[in-house]
Amino acid sequence: MITMKKLLLVLAIGAFAACSNSSSSASSADSAAKAATDTVKATVDSAKAVIDSTAKAATDTIKAKVDSAKKK
Repeated sequence: MITMKKLLLVLAIGAFAACSNSSSSASSADSAAKAATDTVKATVDSAKAVIDSTAKAATDTIKAKVDSAKKK
C-alpha cells in the first residue's frame, strides 16, 4: 500500500512538472515519462530485494529448525 502511494506521488509530481512548462510539451512529457518509468523500475527492484531477503530468512529459519530437530 505504501509503495502504491509513493508511485502515485511520483506520477503526480511528474504530471505537475509536465504541465508547468507548456512551451516545450514534447520534451517535458518525455522526461516525465522517463522519470516515472525509472521510479517504477526502482520500486520494483526494491520490492524484489525485500521479497528475496524475506524468502531467504524464512528458508534459513526452516533449515535451523530442521537442524535442531535432528540434534534432539
